[in-house]
Amino acid sequence: MDEGRFLRQWAGNPLAIGAITPSGPQLARAMASYLDPERAGPVVELGPGTGVVTQAILERGIAPENLTSIEYCNTFAGLLRTRFPDIKVVQGDAYDLATSLGDHEPLAGLVSSLPLFTSPSEKRRALILSALDRLVPGAPFIQFSYALVPPVREEAGLFSLSRSGWIWNNVPPARVWVYRKASP
Repeated sequence: MDEGRFLRQWAGNPLAIGAITPSGPQLARAMASYLDPERAGPVVELGPGTGVVTQAILERGIAPENLTSIEYCNTFAGLLRTRFPDIKVVQGDAYDLATSLGDHEPLAGLVSSLPLFTSPSEKRRALILSALDRLVPGAPFIQFSYALVPPVREEAGLFSLSRSGWIWNNVPPARVWVYRKASP
């Protein structure tokens, strides 16, 4: 059923949705594995879609009251509110964190399923820098992609970048990229 929802939303706006099916459970678990449930502070999810990664984040041990999901699509935002009534769902623009989040305490992690490669490189870089400024020191900005290269290349002295191996069970295969703000 979620595959049908995704396909319909993708057909209406392929650049905003970026995929014709939700992330697979192995990819979702891989993304959530970079979160530390013992780290104090809220977690923000960008582009949760139907909630596959949302579920993995909760299963990782992040308390529902500590999770905020920012979803652009009205249909998906409503679905998330029904499926996860204890998390905060914001219908907004993930590229505009200042408006979508407002003043927010420092984040323990940020998980993104946004289709970054559909946006210009300057916009991708601006999002990652904005997100890193909102994270507690050492906390991850977690992003997946289907590409061979990272959405934004590492910038020594500004932020580091690590990656997972390929998650072959996902359709299409994907990998996880983890950005962390450089220590002062």
